[in-house]
Amino acid sequence: MNKKIWCAVLLSAVMIVGAGCGQKAKTAPPPPASASEPSSVQADESTSPPVTEGTAPDDSTAGSNSGNDSSGGTGETKGESTGEAAKDQPSFQKLTIDVYYTDPQEMELKKAQKEISYQVPLEKYVEAFKALQDSGSTDLVPLWGKIELTKMSLDTDTGLLHMDIHIPDEARLGSGGEQFALDSLKQTMFQFDEIKAIDILVDGQAVESLMGHMDLDHPIKRGE
Repeated sequence: MNKKIWCAVLLSAVMIVGAGCGQKAKTAPPPPASASEPSSVQADESTSPPVTEGTAPDDSTAGSNSGNDSSGGTGETKGESTGEAAKDQPSFQKLTIDVYYTDPQEMELKKAQKEISYQVPLEKYVEAFKALQDSGSTDLVPLWGKIELTKMSLDTDTGLLHMDIHIPDEARLGSGGEQFALDSLKQTMFQFDEIKAIDILVDGQAVESLMGHMDLDHPIKRGE
């Protein structure tokens, strides 16, 4: 009987002690966190580099590449347009023609050959007239040297070459020189088969005489 009582008392004491230990475990505060242990936010922030003055953001690379692409594309467009313009522009052609001058004594006409360059047909006749103005030799006297060509055009349907000129006083010649001037112009211009006639105006006027000595036809026709 006594042994049963003591067993009951001992069991009760063990239960009381166990209950007290469980209460202490529930109420004990958690241990303090270590001061050296970083937070997850700080770790996340430390993974991206800081942006400072003089350091461009990452998207600047894309902007730079975009700029390069645009400049390259612009350069290609300019190159294409320049190439197209060069193709549209006619090339220079060269032609050797006969040009007529007189001798220092104005006794006769003398033929010489000149090389001219032109891009369009009308320039061919303008260059031929310029050749009449300068022989490049003291033995060949140009009869149109001081006469100014102010306008020239060609009617391709009729083959009529229109010329408008200005004659300064120092360019005027005597009757023989005037006749040679007309003959040199006709023989130089009529070597071009497409020219059938020449109409010469002086300061826009259809005058009766070029320099006051010889009649001037309007127009001067081939073979006359």
